[in-house]
Amino acid sequence: MLSIFATTDFHEQIQAIIHKEERLHELVSVLDLLENRPIPSAHSVLIKNGEIAFPLDWLNFQPPFLLPEEIALTEANLLGILFAKLNNYEKAYYYLQEANPSLFKELDFINRLQQGIPVDPNELTSHYSPFEEYRLMHNNAILRHYAATSDNFDLEKTVYFYEEALKSAPNEDYHAFSSRQLALLLIDLQHADKATELLEKVNPEHLSREAKIEWQHTLCQSWMQQLTVPYDLELLEKLKSTLWEVLQSYEKSERKAETGLLLLDAAHIANISESYSESLGYSTRAIKIFTEEGLAELAGNAQYRKGTLLYTWAQNGNPQFYKPAIESYQEALKVFRKEVAPDVFADIHHNLAVLYSDMPSEQKKKSIWAGIAVSSFDEALRFFTKERYPYQYGMICNNYGNAFTKFPPAVLTDNHEKALFYYQEALDVRTKAHPYERAITLLNFLEASWDVGNDPDSFNEQRFQDMLMKAEEVKTLVDHEEMIAEANKHLALLEKLRATVVL
Repeated sequence: MLSIFATTDFHEQIQAIIHKEERLHELVSVLDLLENRPIPSAHSVLIKNGEIAFPLDWLNFQPPFLLPEEIALTEANLLGILFAKLNNYEKAYYYLQEANPSLFKELDFINRLQQGIPVDPNELTSHYSPFEEYRLMHNNAILRHYAATSDNFDLEKTVYFYEEALKSAPNEDYHAFSSRQLALLLIDLQHADKATELLEKVNPEHLSREAKIEWQHTLCQSWMQQLTVPYDLELLEKLKSTLWEVLQSYEKSERKAETGLLLLDAAHIANISESYSESLGYSTRAIKIFTEEGLAELAGNAQYRKGTLLYTWAQNGNPQFYKPAIESYQEALKVFRKEVAPDVFADIHHNLAVLYSDMPSEQKKKSIWAGIAVSSFDEALRFFTKERYPYQYGMICNNYGNAFTKFPPAVLTDNHEKALFYYQEALDVRTKAHPYERAITLLNFLEASWDVGNDPDSFNEQRFQDMLMKAEEVKTLVDHEEMIAEANKHLALLEKLRATVVL
């Protein structure tokens, strides 16, 4: 639904124009500008001093491309604008192709941005005025930011035009509008510190209510990217309070999809703060919103994140979460199918494999779970190969080895021999460049080596020397008290074994 805000002396003229098109009045309402506060979104049109104008779109209904500041109120212009905002560009072209082709070109920039069609910034034109100079700089940045391809994206020029827009912004709201877009670019480029610095230069007290909320939301996005272990407790508290304020505003405005996404962020923050039930509640609410709104991909992503949340809790001594974690991942797989998102599909199968391997169950079911776990591990390794994804390959192989040490005894094979095979595969890629990960796998290898089926009547010198070398290597890789103690334990056992053999 579109809204036109105008003083009552223009209502008759506007209504007459709208009724030129059958049933258009069902999609457009005309409100008294003096009695109704215009909503700052692309779904609003203002009539000021007989000119068509547009509020800033702080509700993100359209790409952040700025239209001219004032456009003559004519039948062709108003109907062309209304149909463009209703995404009927054929009708917009019909009204504007002769009456105002330059306006249609401006509106078509938005259409092309929405459709992902590349736009050459050289197509932009401007008439000299302070606002037009600002608009030209801002739109140049927007086209270079959102309409560029991987082949022609020029970061230096994009940032330059954003900075020029900030210098020429006519007021605080426009300055904040361009600042937010530059901050989003910096966040995408993993420069959250620079984005935070930019956003903190904005004075929220000078912004409209909606502008302040979007400024806060973007600031939260930059803060979240800066969260690292050990977590900054002061930053966590700022995030919690600011996210909550934004969340309340979105819920009040019934911005359903954005509310769901914010709930997922809140779930992540609650998880970091070890507020597990709170985190689960946020995730569940997000899934409910996405499902009710028919946003299958977002619901699938929320299920994936919920599954990962429950997976973490299950792995940290909470066995009641194994089954719900598996259920969430299985729901996520309905969206992240192999042919659609092979990387996410493989990652989910890796986590499922670990869950199937570790899930407590009665003895007669363990073999069933083991078979399913093997299938999921193999599915993960089909995508995360040693050549293309060495880090992920090493992680999966390490966990595959761990799983074989927990599986029920096999009739024809030695599970611990298989575990050693996968640990060695992990060690091939977990080099000294990843000392902590390599040390973990070395210790896993040593533990499994004691349980391999050895000939009781002979001493395996080769295996003994290999274990000795691996235990000593752990001590050179990490300065971790528990891991070094574990390595020393193996060295002591090896020394005792050697003494026994000598005797």
